[in-house]
Amino acid sequence: MPALVPAEDTTVDLLVIGSGTGMAAALAAHERGLSTLVVEKTSYVGGSTARSGGAFWIPGNAALPETGPRAAADAGTYLNAVVGDSAPAERGRAYLEHGSAAVDMLRRTTPMRFFWAKGYSDYHPEEPGGRPEGRTCECRPFNASVLGDERPRLRPGVMEAPVPMPVTGADYKWMNLVARKPLKALPRIFARAALGIGGMLIGRDYLAGGQALAAGMFAGVLRAGIPVWTETTLVRLLQDDGRVSGAVLRQGDKEVTVLARRGVVLAAGGFDHDVEARHKFQSPRLGDHASLGAEGNTGDGILAGQELGAGIALMDQAWWFPAFAPVPGRAPAVMLAERSLPGSFIVDQTGKRFINEAIDYMSFGQEILARERAGAPVEEMWLVFDQRYRDSYILAGRCFPRQPIPDSWYRAGIAHKSDDLGALAAAIGVPAGEFQDTFQQFNNYADNGKDPDFGRGDSAYDRYYGDPTISPNPNLAPLRRAPYYAVKVVLSDLGTCGGLVADEHARVLREDGEVVEGLYAIGNTAANAFGTSYPGAGATIGQGVVYGYIAALHAATS
Repeated sequence: MPALVPAEDTTVDLLVIGSGTGMAAALAAHERGLSTLVVEKTSYVGGSTARSGGAFWIPGNAALPETGPRAAADAGTYLNAVVGDSAPAERGRAYLEHGSAAVDMLRRTTPMRFFWAKGYSDYHPEEPGGRPEGRTCECRPFNASVLGDERPRLRPGVMEAPVPMPVTGADYKWMNLVARKPLKALPRIFARAALGIGGMLIGRDYLAGGQALAAGMFAGVLRAGIPVWTETTLVRLLQDDGRVSGAVLRQGDKEVTVLARRGVVLAAGGFDHDVEARHKFQSPRLGDHASLGAEGNTGDGILAGQELGAGIALMDQAWWFPAFAPVPGRAPAVMLAERSLPGSFIVDQTGKRFINEAIDYMSFGQEILARERAGAPVEEMWLVFDQRYRDSYILAGRCFPRQPIPDSWYRAGIAHKSDDLGALAAAIGVPAGEFQDTFQQFNNYADNGKDPDFGRGDSAYDRYYGDPTISPNPNLAPLRRAPYYAVKVVLSDLGTCGGLVADEHARVLREDGEVVEGLYAIGNTAANAFGTSYPGAGATIGQGVVYGYIAALHAATS
């Protein structure tokens, strides 16, 4: 790790607290001629962005085939349908109005290039304006060696390939089907392995996903000469005549004062790892530190805004993400396509299915919490599958087809297998009769290709992560090949998305609706611009980038 840039008393135009999508705000401000400083609480740059899939959902941007007024109008229709009145309409309109320009700004200020993840459906494609082909984009594999000595400061990702391979989300969809669609998957695997290993041999370090996006923005920040202070914590915001004028920061045992002529942007993430707040606002059943968000996300920005009278909203919301239960001492294991793939289903403690397993992950979590509020909580969840499933698909991003599940999972009691359904039911603690009935009923549905209980496979979103070799429904197949498996599932998340109330300019608002002059909030520090909904893959990164751009634009012109 390179030496810290020492914090000191200074004055800048714009102070950005947080180095995830906060870097987009810094880049936009620098391009507008503002002197800018980025401060980061942890040792790493990149925030939860670096731990994510790195996709962004920004309709009308230049990487998409549809741009211009028609694209904006269709996306506006879609947002009206899925967001409704759960967020101010002007927030959505501003997002669509500035989205394309925000992506263009990243193209100008960083070495990144973007592509359309064609086919990655909007999360609610059946709604008016929805797109089954999707509007999600990603960064092309990025050479992180351009970071030079700062490369070790880039936050590591959640999933690591066994060999250097910059795997995009679009690649993963097909790599996951290597045993089923080898002619489609193997060329991608060989191409990415060649890029990763070949690049390593000539001194290049190719990354994909959130790692690529974070590295690309970091490269732009370094190229612009924008200073980044790591291991630097926000202590409190400063005000001068009612306007936020800077902040007191702490690095080690030293406190410094940074004055900000044009304002402060809070981009410090949500309250992912403030367990007390999560139990208060969301659910006492949530596991301690089960979030996949960066460990520094403890609500610092939200609390700092509240100290100045800022309002908060949507604190019960998160980018919910069902994941495999953790082995003790480790984080939950990422669960991407597994819920959607045929030959599997999920049961709760009653031994029954309770949801369309392939539904988008935020809606999955919302359904679980709705059941809890209704007095019928989901106390445990188990993903059940057979040997055909295990021989066909990747599990938890680490167990390749036909590869055994790690022994540590069995020892920890989060995985079980048996040739006998009754024994499997006993192992996971569910009623054997109910479990066997569910098993038989699911197989009947799978044979008919229709799930009348929950509609699994009816949506284009469900089918994106299905198996196209299975018909008539790529999300349904019977379980008939023993042994049968059950792996425990927990409710994790990609970060909280409730926070400070902000307007269409990203300005923080007081509880009475008045503006806190000089203070902006973006990303997960702000209440979700999409209310209680998740429009499509990358909507969380998208709003961080776009509202970072909007905040910088407002600060530069106000």
